[in-house]
Amino acid sequence: MRVLHVISEMGAGGAEALVAGMALAGGDVGWESAVASGGGFRVDALRAGGVPVFDVPVARRSPLGVARAAWATRVAVRRFRPDVVVAHNVSASLVARIATPRRPVVTVFHGVAEADVPGAVKVLRRVSTVVVTVASAASERLRDAGLDSVVVIPNAVFPSAPTADRATVRARLGTPLDVPVALCPARLEPQKRHDVLLDAWARIPGDCELWLAGDGSLRAELEARADGRVRFLGTRTDVRDLLEAADVTVLTSDWEGMPIALLESLAAGRPVVASDVDGVREVLSGGGGVLVPRRSPEETAKALRGLLFSPTARSVAASHDGPADAHTLMKSYDELLRTVLEGR
Repeated sequence: MRVLHVISEMGAGGAEALVAGMALAGGDVGWESAVASGGGFRVDALRAGGVPVFDVPVARRSPLGVARAAWATRVAVRRFRPDVVVAHNVSASLVARIATPRRPVVTVFHGVAEADVPGAVKVLRRVSTVVVTVASAASERLRDAGLDSVVVIPNAVFPSAPTADRATVRARLGTPLDVPVALCPARLEPQKRHDVLLDAWARIPGDCELWLAGDGSLRAELEARADGRVRFLGTRTDVRDLLEAADVTVLTSDWEGMPIALLESLAAGRPVVASDVDGVREVLSGGGGVLVPRRSPEETAKALRGLLFSPTARSVAASHDGPADAHTLMKSYDELLRTVLEGR
């Protein structure tokens, strides 16, 4: 089966990590995979793994941008000749449908803000053969907004080993081994609510560091309000190594689908402090960390204090049932895509 993944970009986000993992593991379930995207550092890994990649300009939610992206995707479709297109998120689904009106388009819905759900449903009704959500909460929101054909396949982490140990990573960053470190692997964008995190961090006394692994439109604003214990690391390709060197992972988002960053943290044995929202709640339902109320610096600070300075508390909090298995994820998608093709 020939599978073309369409996604806006292949940078540091969770959806991008999932696409890279699925494309590289596609051969395990009998797929020939390709990826059409606006580029990013993960493209190099795809090429190295023998996965064909096609350049598609990012649509940017403008009619002209969508048209250009659809034209480039159509070229990718003609060259790769997929049996099915897997489009990640709403704009990619619209682009894919315009590019290939007759092939099945399976949408993987990674999530949108609650206010954007009705608009997303209007688009998905018209362009998607079937919609996959990465968490049950997202499925319920789409169904409540009137979308009937929804399948839930929880996100999973594709195994990866660190390339450097804790001491090496910390030495590179100039952080002593005995300093407690919280890591926030998230884009510096409004959804992630780093303002809440910085307010919480200001309530935590002592010698400790907060590492912000990500970049975005809010960087200058956040740098202006951060104290000297906050490290802005920019976009990173070595999050697995950073997890090896950190003590706690923290995420204070307003909303999430099912964040890969938290699944990676659990897989690395790091406890999590995260907002009690949709997919995050599902990630931590089997343990692994502490849920805090959304937009609550006070409760976030309390949870971080309890874990940062106590190895015993971290060990207890980190115990969990484990994230979903990548093999199970691939098998679930394979069964779904083959069912879609049989039903054409």
